[in-house]
Amino acid sequence: MRSDASEVYRRYLSAVMLHGHASARACELGATDLYALNILHLSGAMTPGELSARTGLTTGPTTRLVDRLEQAGYVRRAPSPDDRRKVIVEPVGRPADLDRVMAPARQRIGDILGGYSPDQLDVLFDYFARASRAYQEAAEELRTEAPDN
Repeated sequence: MRSDASEVYRRYLSAVMLHGHASARACELGATDLYALNILHLSGAMTPGELSARTGLTTGPTTRLVDRLEQAGYVRRAPSPDDRRKVIVEPVGRPADLDRVMAPARQRIGDILGGYSPDQLDVLFDYFARASRAYQEAAEELRTEAPDN
């Protein structure tokens, strides 16, 4: 393994986070708001409790986050089809500028990926899928070990 692998990877993660924050600001959103919208668009409607677990927020900040997104027209609260006593949060819109804001990064990343062979792309996307699960599992372990739980 490369001696600088950890540093290269940490720089990559930092750059992704920096871009996420800059994209959110450019769309006049907070980074957590844009992150929550992404979760909802990828996973579909969920309860505020599920969104809280997925974002790592406690219930109070999650309620305020959903309030902001609902007021901006990006989500709506609806009765759960399974249990009318529960509420689900449904994505109903996206920031109008999001595609424009994301276009330069998408183009650059597309250019980079275009330089890889199909076999290399298979390895990259296998890594993304497996690393995604690993990070989610590690985050869940940290949540369950947190002193306030």
